[in-house]
Amino acid sequence: MDKQQEFVLRTVEERDIRFIRLWFTDVLGMLKSVAIAPAELEQAFAEGIGFDGSSIEGLTRVYEADMIARPDPSTFAILPWRGERNGTARMFCDLLNPDGSHSLADSRYVLKRALARAADKGFTFYTHPEVEFYLFKPPVPGQPLEPVDQAGYFDHVARGSAHDFRRAAIQMLESMGISVEFSHHEAGPGQNEIDLRYADALTTADNLMTFRTVIKEVALSQGVFASFMPKPMAEHPGSGMHTHLSLFEGDRNAFHEPGAELDLSKTGRSFIAGLLHHAAEITAVTNQYVNSYKRLWGGAEAPSYICWGHNNRSSLVRVPMYKPGKGNSSRVEYRALDAAANPYLAFALMLSAGLKGIEEGYELPEGSEDDVWELTDAERRAMGIKPLPQSLDAAIELMESSELVAETLGEHVFNFVLRNKRQEWDAYRSQVTPFELQRFLPVL
Repeated sequence: MDKQQEFVLRTVEERDIRFIRLWFTDVLGMLKSVAIAPAELEQAFAEGIGFDGSSIEGLTRVYEADMIARPDPSTFAILPWRGERNGTARMFCDLLNPDGSHSLADSRYVLKRALARAADKGFTFYTHPEVEFYLFKPPVPGQPLEPVDQAGYFDHVARGSAHDFRRAAIQMLESMGISVEFSHHEAGPGQNEIDLRYADALTTADNLMTFRTVIKEVALSQGVFASFMPKPMAEHPGSGMHTHLSLFEGDRNAFHEPGAELDLSKTGRSFIAGLLHHAAEITAVTNQYVNSYKRLWGGAEAPSYICWGHNNRSSLVRVPMYKPGKGNSSRVEYRALDAAANPYLAFALMLSAGLKGIEEGYELPEGSEDDVWELTDAERRAMGIKPLPQSLDAAIELMESSELVAETLGEHVFNFVLRNKRQEWDAYRSQVTPFELQRFLPVL
């Protein structure tokens, strides 16, 4: 038994932890959980816990249903909302086949494989997400959504419910070892943003799964409803997850080169070129729902076109202002990602796209400092600026022909995502919407 496992066992005993929740994520990024008693913990570390994988989205077929969840002791944390006495803790799990091999359906393992490929090239991949979400009063069926306030970007609302909400959520996150960098009210009524501190991509993905759970728990405790839906209200901004990315070689930021344009190294430029080159084909994963495309094509700072810029918030990839004397802060910001994405798969694909740019020596096109939304189609074509997919259907088609996505996700996950998203699109396009009834029923 290693030291981390011993630490977990000792903490469980000392803190009177009565339930240990084993967490893992299905292929769509939904959190799954099974609770075990402390007496089962040693066996769980040694052998894992068996479960029926055929009942979980995208894991296995019925005739190969047995799977094993083995907890990762490095992810142990106590769940503060479950109370101090007879407490509950959680660990994320790796999913295994009965023979002990890694399950190819495990989202976490997809990211681990991508990180291992980066490590073979000497790189560590760091991410820093800015997570947006809405707070609503409890929804009433058949009634419009009602945000908890009518505030806007950076507004300070005296005795505002969002202040109390963010404070409680951040305290809960930090008690679980998840560091928060910033928090503020966003542009939409009831919309908030909380930014997690930089961490390696696997830790960040685990933290995001915890983050979404914490936000939902705090919302329930305060009598409000939290949603990460990309575009819950047509007339207000969508919720994205702008994510800052960087590669390090040991302690050195591989994106930083003093004296270069924007202090951005050749490695950094090729990484951006890879993101741009493969952006359209990874969009079915970074923006995986039919509703995601209402955000991407609904304006309000959501990126619709494949371009990059220095301080241009209409671009897909932005190079934030470099801080003089702080080379380690050099990074790129990918702005398409949804707060509702599966972070393991999304990070794996963004990393693979950037690494492909480095491996193949992709040339970075000219940056755009224009407001890309204000350009005409002809002007964008002349500048070589292509659009992101405008629907889930279009995104699926591009993903289906992508070698990079197939290779990164592996055959099992790749095929499941395609199949699931086709079903979602088919169900969506068969709907008769309120828009159609309002527009056409009176006149046709």
